[in-house]
Amino acid sequence: MQIADPLQRGGLGFRRVQLVGDAPVLHLGYMAPQQELHKLSHCAYALTYHLVLVTKYRHRCITDEILVRFEEIARARCAGWGGELLEVSGEPDHVHLLVSLPPTLTLAGFVNNLKTTSSRLIRRDFAKALAPYYWGPGFWSRSYCVVSCGGAPLEVIKRYIEAQDSPA
Repeated sequence: MQIADPLQRGGLGFRRVQLVGDAPVLHLGYMAPQQELHKLSHCAYALTYHLVLVTKYRHRCITDEILVRFEEIARARCAGWGGELLEVSGEPDHVHLLVSLPPTLTLAGFVNNLKTTSSRLIRRDFAKALAPYYWGPGFWSRSYCVVSCGGAPLEVIKRYIEAQDSPA
């Protein structure tokens, strides 16, 4: 089903409604077609983040087994916070995650919880393998990188906003 937006200007305000099960999912014209809006009681959202976590001292200690275990932990933490882990990959000294999270949580709180939980469980499950690298309780560096992603490029959104009618 397609609906023409009454504020449509320059083709940027087009939207499409798709039924997924019994629930309608609204696709805005300036968002990537595969990105769908999630709903809470008073809002609709599509918040996707690219998160990079680095091991403490950049030690190259992440193995395939550790990465698999980290994915299990991250998937559970995302679900526990009302989000979804979309993708995870990594190298020996860092991991990349693509996560979709609701607007009701603080991003810093989520990252802190993910790092604390995964550090504790990975250190417990792989104590022998990590012993040469770490002597204290840490596994992740204190820093992290998070970038919002998905939807349209900023220039397209900027043009869409500029094209809106101004109040009289």
